Amino acid sequence: MATRTTVDVDELRGHIKNKYAEVASSPGKEFHFHTGRGLADMLGYPAELLDALPEEVVAAFAGVGNPFSVGTIEPGDKVVYVGSGGGFDCIVAAKQTGVTGQVVGVDMTREMLDRADANARSLGLDNLEFRLGYAESLPVDDAWADVVTSNGVINLAPDKDIAFRDVFRVLRPEGRLQIADVVTHKPIDEDAKADIDLWAA
Repeated sequence: MATRTTVDVDELRGHIKNKYAEVASSPGKEFHFHTGRGLADMLGYPAELLDALPEEVVAAFAGVGNPFSVGTIEPGDKVVYVGSGGGFDCIVAAKQTGVTGQVVGVDMTREMLDRADANARSLGLDNLEFRLGYAESLPVDDAWADVVTSNGVINLAPDKDIAFRDVFRVLRPEGRLQIADVVTHKPIDEDAKADIDLWAA
């Protein structure tokens, strides 16, 4: 199934970056989507996990589900997180994979990467790093990852075929993909696909 659209990719990426830069800098602001601890509670993240983290680590969380509910990250796993945002899910993964594993978070929004890096450093997590990049061209070696995960980000990729091809490029043959995302069961008309304001709505 083709997933290409006529939307201007640079304009779309700029719109999304601006929106999530605002979340990174002002996570307590009211957005048209839920954020922070309240959202993590709604999505079923364990209270004991959330209670163990500083509020600023969870504040800019803006996922759509809980990718860890479909599989556990094992000690020693190498994990790539697509669209790492403020780093909350990456920190969860880094705690699960432990000191023998490694987590690489990739995001296209510099403000989110800065926030994520500060969060990881505040917790002393040496097995976690963040890289600037896109879902369609992940800055990760071929067949490096045991697990690729993401939370509400693949739906923002203008060409999902290319994004998934790159996900499987970095995933080792026996690895697994576990994501939470938005799925539509009906075709979206071309006018809606071309409306950039709807992409991050």
